[in-house]
Amino acid sequence: MPGALQGLKILDFTTLLPGPYATMCLADMGANVLKIISGSRPDLVDFLPPFIPETKLSAIAAQLGRGKRCMALNLKDPRAITIIHKLVADHDILIEQFRPGVMAKLKLAYEDLKKINPAIIYCSITGYGQTGPLRNRAGHDINYIARSGVASYSGKEKSGPSLTGIQIADVASGSNNAIIGILAAVINRLHTGVGQHIDISMTDGMIAFNAIVGAGFLVSGRDPFREGEYLNGGSIYDYYETKDGKHISFGGLETHFFTNFCNTINRPDLISGSILPHKIKKIKKEIRNIFLTKTRDEWVDIFSRTDACVEPVLTLAEAFSDTLTVERRMVVKVAMPGGSSVRQIGNPVKFSETPVEYRHAGVSGPAHTREVLIELGYTNKEIDEFKETGLFS
Repeated sequence: MPGALQGLKILDFTTLLPGPYATMCLADMGANVLKIISGSRPDLVDFLPPFIPETKLSAIAAQLGRGKRCMALNLKDPRAITIIHKLVADHDILIEQFRPGVMAKLKLAYEDLKKINPAIIYCSITGYGQTGPLRNRAGHDINYIARSGVASYSGKEKSGPSLTGIQIADVASGSNNAIIGILAAVINRLHTGVGQHIDISMTDGMIAFNAIVGAGFLVSGRDPFREGEYLNGGSIYDYYETKDGKHISFGGLETHFFTNFCNTINRPDLISGSILPHKIKKIKKEIRNIFLTKTRDEWVDIFSRTDACVEPVLTLAEAFSDTLTVERRMVVKVAMPGGSSVRQIGNPVKFSETPVEYRHAGVSGPAHTREVLIELGYTNKEIDEFKETGLFS
């Protein structure tokens, strides 16, 4: 079956993680994605190890480039702008990740391109947005989390904010909000025939993630603090070390889950009133000591027989081989050139009628430049001249 987004054509001017992850997901769902790269300024992701055996291709780049075609253009060359204008006339969506104003200098801003294609949907991903006092400021995932307020109540009371192992602002805020915005704009265009500019700020997205404590603050004016709220360590909702130095997670704050939990650890005396704020530290200390009496896997076996929202903290090796991951097809084999394949993380969206498709892993370099230009009507002789005169550098 064709993918849900079959027929959508996307021009991708992004690098690193937020934009490439978004367009990877859209390609999985059937969109035709053409990535425009610089021949002289490669994406830093291309150099991140590990590399796929017997290739020079980064495993990360091979995943983020999944299902996409790729061509090189020197955007400072007027001929490149002409080519992009031709592509825009036949594409639905453009996604870019430059600082505000960069695309305008290249005559590739939304205002320029909508004159060519009024239906174009133009998505810009930045750290701080297209407007505001920080619009031109550099930043990374950690900075957007810091400015959003999230870090102020994350981590431990004594040690302060803690890093997470993933790029929350880049992916959850940047990539996912870009996908949501683009698909909403596609639906709107079905009714109006008109495209629009989508302004995605990763900091905006992180501010929006303050959904629970932020809503409370706007009414009460009370700042949340580390290990002071129900979901950040201020209750028994937390991670607990086990006898073998591994960890268990507990999330069952609801009465029936907590009751099951207390009965399972043979402490029914803790059920009544034990999650009240003035009792938390004493109760958590007792629970920590209880978890230290058995290994992680022993606790997993014990809690497998009850509903208490208790799960093990798995390593990636354990998570990727877990029966749940296998059953949900969250690790898949994706074709490589030459008939080989590479294991990659699957798409989390499951469709009943239009399943996602993993057409091929990301390619190395501008593999489709000639192919795309021929589709636009250029001859091999013209393309050879372009190459010799630096259009692809």
